[in-house]
Amino acid sequence: MSDEICLVLTTCPDRETAERLSAMLVEQRLAACVSAGAVVTSIYPWQGAIETESEIPLTIKTTRARVHALKNELVRHHPYEVPEVLVVPVADGLDDYLQWIRDWVQ
Repeated sequence: MSDEICLVLTTCPDRETAERLSAMLVEQRLAACVSAGAVVTSIYPWQGAIETESEIPLTIKTTRARVHALKNELVRHHPYEVPEVLVVPVADGLDDYLQWIRDWVQ
C-alpha cells in the first residue's frame, strides 16, 4: 500500500549532519517530520574492528511510496560509506497525524 506510513531510522555522526539531512528530507517532501534524538553510543563491527562511536539517531516519518526516493537521497548525502537505513511500517496511529504525513509527502 503506497500510502502506508513508515518510520525510517538512521544515525548521523553529529548534530550538524543530523539537522542538515533532516531539513533536506522535509524540504524535498520526502519526510513530513524528522526527529533527532539525544546522543547515543553505537558499538558495531566495521572492517575487522569493533568500533565505538557517538551518534545522533533520526526517526523519519514518511509513506511507503516515498521510501525509495528517501533512501536514495539519504545515501547520496550521508557521510557514512554504509549508513544505517531501517524501514519500519507503522501499524496504527492517530488518524489525523497519519493523514498529515500523507498530505505533506504526496
